[in-house]
Amino acid sequence: MLGITGFTFFLIAVFLLNVTPGPDTAYLVGRSVAQGRGAGIVSALGISAGCIVHTLACAFGLTAILAASTTAFTVIKIAGAIYLIYLGVRLIFAKHDEAESARVEPNDKSTPKSLGQLFAQGFVTNVLNPKVVLFFVSFFPQFVAADSPHKTLAFLTLGVVFIAMSTVWNSFVAWIAGSVTARFAGKSGVKKWLDRGVGGAFVGLGIKLATTHR
Repeated sequence: MLGITGFTFFLIAVFLLNVTPGPDTAYLVGRSVAQGRGAGIVSALGISAGCIVHTLACAFGLTAILAASTTAFTVIKIAGAIYLIYLGVRLIFAKHDEAESARVEPNDKSTPKSLGQLFAQGFVTNVLNPKVVLFFVSFFPQFVAADSPHKTLAFLTLGVVFIAMSTVWNSFVAWIAGSVTARFAGKSGVKKWLDRGVGGAFVGLGIKLATTHR
């Protein structure tokens, strides 16, 4: 169908990829720890939106251009690394005041602006990850027959399946991370060290990303 081959193996490979921790997983856990399950799930949707960009780029040949261009790869790599480091530094140096953490203001809960920012951060985190670019361009073609007359539609179909599976898994991760850390809400001392730990992980991931070789 559409020239897609080895679909069962594709499903297994995507599942294994999702359960292997990476920058997206670290970001989701960080958001869920910092702001709860809802924030993590919105971030997961942002990451899925980023995968839509990669799917479209792969389907229409843009990722092949990026993979072949050292300059394009370097630009995306550095931009993604800087963004992760930026998020990490913000978490590490975030201020935590006991009085403010204990105060609850209804108008501040999950405002549209906050949800939009979370969605955008998840989107940018995924789009600027060069490993995702290379994964799409190197992995997807293995499951599309070379003589398929519907290559674009085949790539889009695989992308939809990939995004659906990733969204379910990432939402699950966000839910679990938010549930486990919910008991620490309002305890600024514990939250401070959680934020610093996750922030340090972000910085480490950013540095690792910046030093990744093609």
